Amino acid sequence: MTATQSAPRAQAKAPRRISILGATGSIGESTLDLVGRDPQAYKVVALTGGKNAARLAELAILHRAEFAVLADPKGYADLKAALAGTGIEAAAGEASLLEAASRPADWVMAAIVGAAGLKPTLRAVRQGTATALANKECLVSAGSIFMAEVARHGTTLLPVDSEHSAALQAMTGTAPERIERVCITASGGPFRTWSLQQMAAAEPEQALAHPNWSMGPKVTIDSATLMNKGLELLEAHYLFDLPPEKLDVVVHPQSIVHCLVYMSDGAVLAQLCCPDMRTPIAYSLAWPERMHVPNRRLDLAELGALTFEAPDLQRFPALRLAKEALAAGGSAGTVLNAANEVAVAAFLDKRIGFLAIAGLVEATLVACSDLIGLAPRSADDVLDIDTEARSRARGWLARFA
Repeated sequence: MTATQSAPRAQAKAPRRISILGATGSIGESTLDLVGRDPQAYKVVALTGGKNAARLAELAILHRAEFAVLADPKGYADLKAALAGTGIEAAAGEASLLEAASRPADWVMAAIVGAAGLKPTLRAVRQGTATALANKECLVSAGSIFMAEVARHGTTLLPVDSEHSAALQAMTGTAPERIERVCITASGGPFRTWSLQQMAAAEPEQALAHPNWSMGPKVTIDSATLMNKGLELLEAHYLFDLPPEKLDVVVHPQSIVHCLVYMSDGAVLAQLCCPDMRTPIAYSLAWPERMHVPNRRLDLAELGALTFEAPDLQRFPALRLAKEALAAGGSAGTVLNAANEVAVAAFLDKRIGFLAIAGLVEATLVACSDLIGLAPRSADDVLDIDTEARSRARGWLARFA
């Protein structure tokens, strides 16, 4: 460019159209916290919630969403009333949830908890645009089917779990055959140093008091049992196409290192950051670039030490059960997840004790040996197996009360 030529006028980028499935949960709220800091950069298409009509309406109005959907049809009247006069479309029920996931968007956060998120997330994937995956149960329950849809539609799938986001960052640019092992970290949860006798008497309030992370109740209980790490192994298996023998877990109480990737030349790459889910969310939201996140910065000198230890599979058998399900293949992951969701809900309702969570899951896996051998061909097949496994798990509840 010569001195006499004028510089071309920079063209403003059109706002990115985004949708958030599970907007009222911890991941959804954290995502909207980031979006709300730069509202000119985003256009919120759809927000969905479970049962909290008041909160969903509040978020939809604050972020000027086009469409707000409640999964529970019973809350429709409240949602519609709260959005009256705003111009925001209100809806409720499964069909509307699927419509929200199908509305054209550049980026979709899939953060509906549990197997209930499978069909909406698949709808988002079928748009062929970027999908940020915070629902690990999609891969645990239907990994092969889910990843086949991702490939078929050319979707960019971005993991939001801190461990898998860390693994993606550490592995980018490395040939798969040069990766010897991917080791995800676990904080150990609130009961890391408790004896079996102490854990037997643990109350839900104690299990929900996670030492490092602020998460929803289901994920927090999974962290206390270490089932969360087991589910993450299954997730990593499908996400990164890694065999079980290349996947491992190490307990790291400080939750600073989120994943360790061992390379064939002896190098180990690790991703470190303070525990804040906005960091992996931001990585998926800005990908392939990065964005500013107002979180606490890591100061290793102030921290002083990072420690690691092997998980205790006797005190935390849920991790063992998940490893066995990963090795078994078939529908073992579907059954494992279904039984675990039933068990966690029962524990939160104080119907069973903490140690009974893994006990109920193991009993259900044994009782569902016929289901584990099945090879589902569709999401409906997966959900049929999920429904049957839940029914059998509930049949065992009385024995663990």
